[in-house]
Amino acid sequence: MQVLSPCPGRAFPITEAADPVFAGEMVGPGVAIEPAAVPTTVIAPVAGTILKLHPHAFAMVTAAGAGVLVHLGIDTVRLDGAGFELLATEGSAVEAGAPMVTWDPAAIVARGIDPTVLVVALDRPAGSIDDSAAGREVAAGDVLFSIDG
Repeated sequence: MQVLSPCPGRAFPITEAADPVFAGEMVGPGVAIEPAAVPTTVIAPVAGTILKLHPHAFAMVTAAGAGVLVHLGIDTVRLDGAGFELLATEGSAVEAGAPMVTWDPAAIVARGIDPTVLVVALDRPAGSIDDSAAGREVAAGDVLFSIDG
């Protein structure tokens, strides 16, 4: 199954993310994105059910049981939702590419917060995905990596 980029930007290895938990792949392997510094609608990277939906992050599970986490920015939880607008509903089934959240990464940077977007394959061993998208510009909807399930 293909996991799509939830936003435009420059993809890079998650192991280079500023957050040690994500960089250590403790949450799971994935790809990090330096988002384009423009107001953006973040999209669902896979088709599935929205398990958790917070302004700064959401987790989804596919029909086959694969979990994917999208985290918008590092330490953005401290914004308490400011600067994010939810477009989806927790518990909903959505298609890949469905609008999830709007935000402005430039506004996050202006508040002194790292806007890096982390796209993580949950419950997978470290290093278990092909992150060949890393090192290139991606558009929302471009394939970041593939996982089973």
